[in-house]
Amino acid sequence: MRRTVVLLFFLFGAGATIAQEVEVIKYPQLDAIINAKEDGVKVINFWATWCKPCVEEIGYFEAANKQFRDKGVSVTLVSFDFGKDVEKKVQKFIDKNDLRSRVLVLDETDYNSFIDKVSPSWSGAIPATLIVNSKTGKKQFYEKTFKEGELSEVIEAFIN
Repeated sequence: MRRTVVLLFFLFGAGATIAQEVEVIKYPQLDAIINAKEDGVKVINFWATWCKPCVEEIGYFEAANKQFRDKGVSVTLVSFDFGKDVEKKVQKFIDKNDLRSRVLVLDETDYNSFIDKVSPSWSGAIPATLIVNSKTGKKQFYEKTFKEGELSEVIEAFIN
């Protein structure tokens, strides 16, 4: 069953609202995102609200989302928080950090069933990031925490 939680962000002064949708998905939906043949570069970060290194680097992904959006780069943040915690934890985190990247919650309990499908080199640790250039077929997996400026450099290499 697919559940969707809509979060509203109010832009003060403008009086407009922007809806940030958090989708709770299963692995087949994530696989479809990873393997979609649209043009552009997909940056897919695996994280959780309870993962300190993940939280420390999340700003780099938000900055990359803003910096590279006009160059055909999409940033998707895939949370390993439990589906039942979307409103209590993930929504609060999004609100607090004003996240604008697409946020998904991967509601799977058997991580071993999909980790190797994302990357055979993945031990299952987070943070982890998959970058895919659909046009060229280039894929690179990073099981690490990015440092400031490092993520932008990696994305630039995928664009060029």
